[in-house]
Amino acid sequence: MVKKEPVLIVMAAGMGSRYGGLKQLDPVGPAGEILLDYSVYDARRAGFRQVIFIIRREFEAQFDDLVKRKLAGRMDYRYAYQDLQDLPEGFALPEGRVKPWGTGQAVLAARDLIEGPVAVINADDYYGPSAYRAIQAFLKEEAEGPLPRVGLCVWRLGDTLSDHGYVSRGVCRVDEDGRLTRIDEIKRIEREGKGGRYSLDGGKSYQALDGDLPVSMNFWGFPESFISLIKEDFPAFLEEAARTDPLTAEYLLPEIVGQRLAAGRIEAVTRPVTDPWYGVTNREDRPRVAAALAGLTEEGLYPCPLWP
Repeated sequence: MVKKEPVLIVMAAGMGSRYGGLKQLDPVGPAGEILLDYSVYDARRAGFRQVIFIIRREFEAQFDDLVKRKLAGRMDYRYAYQDLQDLPEGFALPEGRVKPWGTGQAVLAARDLIEGPVAVINADDYYGPSAYRAIQAFLKEEAEGPLPRVGLCVWRLGDTLSDHGYVSRGVCRVDEDGRLTRIDEIKRIEREGKGGRYSLDGGKSYQALDGDLPVSMNFWGFPESFISLIKEDFPAFLEEAARTDPLTAEYLLPEIVGQRLAAGRIEAVTRPVTDPWYGVTNREDRPRVAAALAGLTEEGLYPCPLWP
């Protein structure tokens, strides 16, 4: 059987409520590039030749206007649409639900387009060139095994926190061989010194997090078989959400991976990334990100403009 080439999936359906707009389309590069431009550029030079953008259907025209003039002739691209009502048979959208179902359902939106291993990333993060090389190598060489094998690029927690608000991170536990043993999705992490802190009781008390802890920034490598597991677990999530939090519960990739790891039904390995991560979780993060990308361009890592 001929092995399929890895495909890049870019999750771009979120609205960025804390940011105050459609941050995926906000120019941050020296020639007006958006963060997604750097992702696709770095993926292409790492060997990816196909990309699936997961978007909201109502933003297709605006999104396509930016994408087609840059990628036409350079990268094959397709769209999948994340829809609140894209639910398994027997389930209905809870009354009053307006929040997207999360990154797990976002990947499921592309299920009919996936025919091999995939790398999955956020549209509003800058990951650096080495992350794409690492996940490309994993998907080509290591993703197959007796159990579905997941790859995850990780960064230091302290290098991914915002100075202007809280963030959510998948905090990882990794053994000496780089295998992921546990991942916990922790919300509302604030910077504190060289690390972070979070509260489970509305700020009455805080728990500290070491800045050297490895964290997930939603840069995954999945074999095709793992997509079936995401689909298989979705109904159980919806049943639990209906009982506990029908309006805001999210089906998240770190939690899906963590539950499967705990059950011994998958294997997962980490790939530490030393390239800096940049993101615009909060609008105040934008000047720092723009300055960093300008600096990387001046150093010669990227041409200007990125897409001639």
